[in-house]
Amino acid sequence: MKKCSLLIFLLLFSAFIYPGAGTALASNGDIKSASLEVNLAKQNPDTARPGEPVELTISVQNVGNTDLKDIAVTVNPEYPFSKVSGEDMTKKVSYLNARQDDDDAAVLKFKLMTDANASEGTYDIDITTTAKESGSSLNTITTTKTVQLEVRGKEYAQIVTINKASIDLAQEEPLEFIITNTGNSPLKNMVVSWKDPKGVILPVYSDNTKYIKYLAAGDSVTISYSVMADVNADPGLYTLDVDLKFEDYESNEKSIATTAGLFVGGKTDFDVSFSESDQGEVSLSVANVGNNMAYSVKVSVPDQDGYRVSGSSSTIVGNLEKGDYTIASFNVVSTQSPGSAESGGTPGVARASEKDENVTSTVSNPLKVQIEYTDARGERVTVDKEVELETNTGNVTAQGRGRIGAAGNSGVFSSYLIYIVLIAVAIAGLFVYRRKKQAESEKKSGNKKSEDQKHGSGTGSGTGSGTGSGTIRD
Repeated sequence: MKKCSLLIFLLLFSAFIYPGAGTALASNGDIKSASLEVNLAKQNPDTARPGEPVELTISVQNVGNTDLKDIAVTVNPEYPFSKVSGEDMTKKVSYLNARQDDDDAAVLKFKLMTDANASEGTYDIDITTTAKESGSSLNTITTTKTVQLEVRGKEYAQIVTINKASIDLAQEEPLEFIITNTGNSPLKNMVVSWKDPKGVILPVYSDNTKYIKYLAAGDSVTISYSVMADVNADPGLYTLDVDLKFEDYESNEKSIATTAGLFVGGKTDFDVSFSESDQGEVSLSVANVGNNMAYSVKVSVPDQDGYRVSGSSSTIVGNLEKGDYTIASFNVVSTQSPGSAESGGTPGVARASEKDENVTSTVSNPLKVQIEYTDARGERVTVDKEVELETNTGNVTAQGRGRIGAAGNSGVFSSYLIYIVLIAVAIAGLFVYRRKKQAESEKKSGNKKSEDQKHGSGTGSGTGSGTGSGTIRD
């Protein structure tokens, strides 16, 4: 009776022990059941990278004494991992013999996608395996294995901004590059350099290389240079080759090469000065004093207080190379008052000296001049200038303060009056000369006639006497 009770007790104990042997709890090590063992054999790459897939190699081994069938292995991805489109997260093995060694284990591969914004760290993934004992469709063995996958931040730097798109010729100008770590891992020991293959743009006060010791993920740093373009360079768009070198997670040197464009050439400047004036026509000298050529230059005298332009107020002078100049002429009339408080003169009337000498003065308000041109980038640019004018107030010129009906007409009349007087004097002189010559001619003619009469009378007397005497002698 005691033997029978002991046998029943052993059978009941076996019933409680063996069902628990078919299931294993999750752990960070290998999970071993009475018959099934699951391991993460390989991960490719060794550390997952944000935005890139990772491949897991799973080994499934039957280490028990019973053959297994219908084995199903399922990977349950969680953030930052997800299923790759077209990939099955459950894979099956039809049969596994008992007492397998490592070489006989079934090998399964799964592919997961790592989220692009994943932070650097270690993440858990559960792998669930189910199997049935051969010869029995009721006893199912289930195991869960938790594996850890390491995610490494992505090292990537990007030049987000260059502070300007163009620089002028022969001008020292600042040039800034903004370097941003757009990856998920910090960058160390960065070396930033750039060069212009044509050698037109060069750094001044330093070389073309800058060093950055550390740049955290998401941070930016500004690299500043002072640059200058060759004064003899042709205007145009030039290429800058930019190179970034840095150390990655494993202290391996990596390089990122990129390019940027920088336009050389820009605006220019002009110098405008008063050249001369004649009878109301003002001539201005316009010189290109900048470092760039000016295309389709137009010089204009805009509407303004104190001056009025009769006729065209604009003239096109064509292209002006740097250092070149041209003359632009306008019929400018001053409408400014000569300043009765200072000189006691009448507003709008030209002033002259008592001896009709021209009086030269300086107009208080300068003449405004506009210069329009097309720069090297094809943009139309307007430059405003002011010119101090000096002309004779007795003439209708830029500096003259008289009205066109007063000082202008007076000056023109004075000029014409001089010519008329000179012509009249010349005519009178010619007339007097001719009268004098005529009188002298008549006088000479009268004297000659008187002498001829005297000579004829003497001849007749001599002849009569001689004849008479001869007759008497006979």
